[in-house]
Parts: sequence; structure tokens; C-alpha cells
Amino acid sequence: MDAVLRGRARRYGDDITTDAIMPSRYLASYLPPEQLATHALEGADAGFARRVERGDIVVGGKNFGCGSSREEAVIGLQATGISAVVAESFGRIFYRNAINRGLLVMECPGLGDRITEGDELELRPREGVLRDLTRAEELRVRPLTSTAAAILEAGGLLPYVKARIRSSEV
Repeated sequence: MDAVLRGRARRYGDDITTDAIMPSRYLASYLPPEQLATHALEGADAGFARRVERGDIVVGGKNFGCGSSREEAVIGLQATGISAVVAESFGRIFYRNAINRGLLVMECPGLGDRITEGDELELRPREGVLRDLTRAEELRVRPLTSTAAAILEAGGLLPYVKARIRSSEV
């Protein structure tokens, strides 16, 4: 998590549900991540998948990812190439699913409307800093726990557990 991430803000408000992130009609049969990506955030913004660029940072308000436990919401967002999701707060199940799948999610208390769509952002996870380069403003993000950081650095929970098992083998 030493990397410095840069990208444009893709801004959303409060209470973006997992159904808005990945509508249930795409869950009836298995779709590969690349196809899920074409429907990411469709319930909140039908044009997101066409506009998003690799490295962009999704910025949410309060309770981003609330609702049902829908791992496909995280998979679809990851497959778009975003580098992170920063929100004022997260639905707890979405937050854990994101960490477990290796998607960087960081809480930024007091974020409110301080960032707008298209702002150029720089995220420094290790330092706990989100810089809005467009507005020359710096915000503090809540640091990750050491376990969450280790899981993310491994690429998700499964690679993390496999590495732990390998390291304990004689």
C-alpha cells in the first residue's frame, strides 16, 4: 500500500446500494468480470462504464455499498480498472467484500461534497491522505488496519491465506 494512486474522481452521493453498483438482473447466471464491468454502477449512473478510465477513483458519500451481500458489485467495479473507492462511510458487508477481493476502499470522514466529478485526485493510502489536485485541498482518510493492509497487499483474502499457509510449511 505504498503506492501513490492518481486518477479522476467519479462522484456519487449517499446510500449507493449494491444493487445500484451491480443490478440483480446480471446475477442470474455467471458473467465474467469483463462483462460485469460493463454494468458497474448502472443503477446509479448508466454512463459510468463508458466514461470510467483505468486508475479513476470512485468517490462516495455516506453508506456506499449498503444493502445485500453482493460480491459481484466489487468484482464489477474492479474489472473497470478503478484504483480505489473512497467514501465518507461504507456498508460493512461491501467494505469486507472489497478488502477480501483486493479492492482498496478507504473511509474519509467529513468528505461531504468537497470533491466533485472529474477532479484530479491523488491517494496516498499509507499516509492516510487524499489530495484533490484540482482544488488544492488535502483530506485525511482513515488508515487501514494492519490486517486489511496485508490482505490488500497480497491481492485479496485468498492469496493472503495461501501465502500464510506456505510460510508456515516446513
